[in-house]
Amino acid sequence: MKTIILIPAYEPDDKLVSLLKALSENDVHSVVVDDGSGHAYDEIFEECAKYASVTRYEVNCGKGHALKTGMAYIRKHAEAPYIVVTADADGQHLPDDIMKIAEYTVQHPDELVLGSRRIAAQTPLRSRIGNTVTRWIFRLSSGVSVYDTQTGLRGFSDRLILWMEEISGERYEYEMNVLMEWAKEKRSIHEIWIRTVYLDENRSSHFNTFTDSIRIYRQIVKFSGASLLSFLTDYSLFCMFHMMTLSAGIRNGLVLSNAAARVISASLNYYLNRKLVFRSKEPVSRSTLKYALLVLGNLMVNTLILKNLVMQGMPSAVSKVVTELILFIVNYQVQQKLIFKPSCRKELSSQ
Repeated sequence: MKTIILIPAYEPDDKLVSLLKALSENDVHSVVVDDGSGHAYDEIFEECAKYASVTRYEVNCGKGHALKTGMAYIRKHAEAPYIVVTADADGQHLPDDIMKIAEYTVQHPDELVLGSRRIAAQTPLRSRIGNTVTRWIFRLSSGVSVYDTQTGLRGFSDRLILWMEEISGERYEYEMNVLMEWAKEKRSIHEIWIRTVYLDENRSSHFNTFTDSIRIYRQIVKFSGASLLSFLTDYSLFCMFHMMTLSAGIRNGLVLSNAAARVISASLNYYLNRKLVFRSKEPVSRSTLKYALLVLGNLMVNTLILKNLVMQGMPSAVSKVVTELILFIVNYQVQQKLIFKPSCRKELSSQ
């Protein structure tokens, strides 16, 4: 099966030329996408053209855009079947490791293959922290364990390339979105250990720790924000209703207050998650029914935990906070995977 190496490049140096030269000694074809580096880099890309196909555009649009541009170029010019291996232009991916990913992908064309780096002594501090935090956030939000979520060395087959192009994200968040979509679709992800290479404390990386991290975590942050707003609404209404039922001497006031507050806050949460977080196109009738079942089950479990905590002597206001924290992660998983998942997806070709 044909192997194509796809490399997005922004303001590269001679390390990219050296990588392409080494790859040309294998039975592969390389495609380089110049992500708006400018005319100052014309000479570098002219050298690249000796060993690879080069496609360029003038304005820097981000790594995700460059990857998808490269995939579209490959679809137009390559004849299936083939596999694609994406690699970085900064010298962090060695030719032998790139070929290792290619060889495994050829044998497992329906998997997403990741070249994963272990944290090593030479790993810069910001990369250690970033990789660790991202790994745990991804695991909590997706339910899937991936050691190196930030690796750019990835392999997949032509069967998946059109689907990969449709995943959202134009910059560094695209690679995280790919993992989120693969996890959501329950597709197989396989990791292969590669050598850990960081040159000059990784200063050649164009990753902006603040802005690009925000893009990567955006969906999780939006979900957390919507959940916080819904919780504050739920908590305020619960306290208000509970005080009213206590003053009126209403029996089972705790349960009634919790139920009334939950119905109102759940309606707000449904709207926010459907429109702003997951941007679901699922028919309203279908997602509403599934969400209503979630709310009903959530209410039963919520009330059971709440009552037990109160019976153990914990104040009702504190019990409410503890209960909501317990159910937060469960609610994210259910809403992402069952309620607001994409309602349609183009079928993959079985070539």
